[in-house]
Order: sequence, then structure tokens, then C-alpha cells
Amino acid sequence: MFVNGDGEVWVDRGSGPERRPDVDLGGEPSVRALAVRLAAEGGRHLDEAAPCVDVRLGDGMRIHAVLPPVSTRGTLLSIRLPSRARPTLDALDAAGAFPPGCRALLEEAVRRRTNLLITGAGGSGKTTLLGALLARADPRERIVLVEDVAELRVRHAHVVSLEARQANIEGAGELSLPRLVREALRMRPDRLVVGECRGSEIRDLLGALNTGHDGGAGTLHANGVADVPARLEALGALAGMDAVTTARQAVSAIGLVVHLARTPRGVG
Repeated sequence: MFVNGDGEVWVDRGSGPERRPDVDLGGEPSVRALAVRLAAEGGRHLDEAAPCVDVRLGDGMRIHAVLPPVSTRGTLLSIRLPSRARPTLDALDAAGAFPPGCRALLEEAVRRRTNLLITGAGGSGKTTLLGALLARADPRERIVLVEDVAELRVRHAHVVSLEARQANIEGAGELSLPRLVREALRMRPDRLVVGECRGSEIRDLLGALNTGHDGGAGTLHANGVADVPARLEALGALAGMDAVTTARQAVSAIGLVVHLARTPRGVG
């Protein structure tokens, strides 16, 4: 759900945003108060000194808020509600998510412990597919998830999850994704999974996958398959890696890239 400034509400259930003029949030003061309250429930402070916040509430709801003057239209809210269900490969297949032969290829990749990179635009279902694939891993395997905001829902017997933490208002207490990837490697994972690679953690993930941690996975925001190399190169640069080093690490570490695209009827 998206709330734009003056209370304009849009809802996306998977087939694209639709405006909801019937939903009245009461204008800018009410929207701002709602944003501040939601941030507080997630343990974060939202005001002029900290006008942007990204939090996850206890029920898994993810909130992103931006206050003016950073937002020129008034308070902005992006609210993601987690699915109560944990979609399986069977459910995704029934919904038409897989081209012919694709599901069998993915299941074989999981069985062979191939390192996977799932790419796609925002809302394309990267996290959903990754969770469904991890559910097919051997139940004796230990899966360690590392996420900026915990969203992966995996139906598996042995899953543990680490969630990054932003610094508090005094600038202390931060636990970054790169730090958590290093901590996860000390937890003897059979499969190391980074929910979404957005920054310098790509160096730690590629390094881990290149040193015997097969069966790992991650997701990456990319609008098309052709964009993936450039995205990896950009993230590698954030970690101080040059283009050649990033390319060599990626080619060695990643066994299969799976790209998801949204179609008029959903994801395919």
C-alpha cells in the first residue's frame, strides 16, 4: 500500500497499483501522525532530524516513511503486508509462474546445491520464490538467513535468521549486513542466504560462496537480465572491488541466475 502526501492511497495486490479514492486517511496531519506512530512501534524515531525510516513491525509488516521537506508532497508511506501463507513450488506452478521445464531445472539446482541468484524488479516475487526453493532443501541442512529486513518465510526444519539493525539516534548499535554475513559464517551454515544484496555485503557473500559454502542464495534488484552484470559491478564497487575482480568472483560463485518479470496477470 502506498500513501502519497495528501492522503492519496494506492494498493497493489500483485497486478499493479490501483488508486483507492474510497480510503480517507484525513489529510497530511493525520498521515504524518500515522507514520510517526508506526515508526515508534518499530522502535525508530521519525522527525525532521531523521525524516526517513524503514522498519519492520512485530507481525512482519514493513514500513517505509519519508517526511517533508525531503518529500515534496507531504508525508509518504509505503506499507508491505506479509503473506500469511508460505507459497510452495506447487502453488507457484499452479499460478503459472514457471515457463515449461523451469520448475524441474530449479528443483534440480536446489538438489545439487547450486548457488542461486534470483533477480527481478521490486514486487516481482524474488523473496517468495527463494522461500519456496529453500523449502525443498534437505531437512538435515542448516539454513542461515541474513536480511536487512526479515521477510523470508521458509518452510524448513532447520532455519535461523539474522536481521540487520540500524544505528540508534546517538549513532551506536548498528549491525550491518556485511557484519551479519561474517557472523553467519561462524554459525556453520549448510546454506547461507542473503535476502537482498544492496551494498558491500556482496563481497562477503561472493567470498563465502567461493570458499566451499555451496547451496547458498541471494536476491538482487534488476529490471532485466541484461542489467545484472552492471548491478553486480556497482555493488562490488561499493565494497572496494574493481570490475574485473567482481566479475571473476561472480562467475566463480554463482551457478544459476533466475530472473523474474511481472506480466499483466502477475509474475512469470
